[in-house]
Amino acid sequence: MTDARHHRIAVAGAGGRMGHMLIEAVSASTDCQLTGALDVAASPAIGMDAAAFSGQASGVLISADIRQGLQNAGVLIDFTRPEGTLAHLKVCRELGVKLVIGTTGFSEAQKAEIAAAAKDIAIVLAPNMSVGVNVTFKLLEMAAKALSTGYDIEIIEAHHRHKVDAPSGTALKMGEVIAGALGRDLKDCAVYAREGITGERDPLSIGFSAVRGGDVVGDHTVMFLGTGERIEISHKSSSRSNYAQGSLRAARFLAGHSAASLTCLTSST
Repeated sequence: MTDARHHRIAVAGAGGRMGHMLIEAVSASTDCQLTGALDVAASPAIGMDAAAFSGQASGVLISADIRQGLQNAGVLIDFTRPEGTLAHLKVCRELGVKLVIGTTGFSEAQKAEIAAAAKDIAIVLAPNMSVGVNVTFKLLEMAAKALSTGYDIEIIEAHHRHKVDAPSGTALKMGEVIAGALGRDLKDCAVYAREGITGERDPLSIGFSAVRGGDVVGDHTVMFLGTGERIEISHKSSSRSNYAQGSLRAARFLAGHSAASLTCLTSST
């Protein structure tokens, strides 16, 4: 039985690092209840209690059966990979389960699939659920407008060795926010790689650099480099807990939206 007073949450990727953090956050909250836990069929966590990693018992077993995992859920929180998220999206759409998506690395076609599903269910899509990153985006928009000429813009991000996409979704969103503030299209001005004789830097370009290694949760720095000075705006995550708490805020937000809609936060790593 589920408690009508609680937001009924299912977690995708329940056996992974982010899944564990989400389950801990749901368990610690006073208004959310874990009703489902999903992972890929090959995961060693399949069949285990979703909170077993913490020495606790949630009463929810991790399953590879998407329908089973979603049968009692009002919202699915998904920080997996694009292919997995789209598989979950299809079933969420059929069952009327709302969706918080923190997955990154979507192609334009995959984003279009999410937008199409949002005609039937409410969805929050964000490359980063951190409240601090949301604030950082606002600061970047202000800085870009104030430093629109005479400053070169570079975005540097660092993540753990297991991250499979680059640049990070957060870095790309930073570029989109900056480009939008400057009246540019990121597709036309982004530079993702430099090697060999590259020639002088195009003053209208926005450069990206990605670092992968160790257990870095997520660091992002934007540099505005002028003549004789530079301004750096950084956000550094020391724990995934901020992503988890932001995801619960998004789930609560969806609880007040019964109509189909897509909310793309200007802020998943």
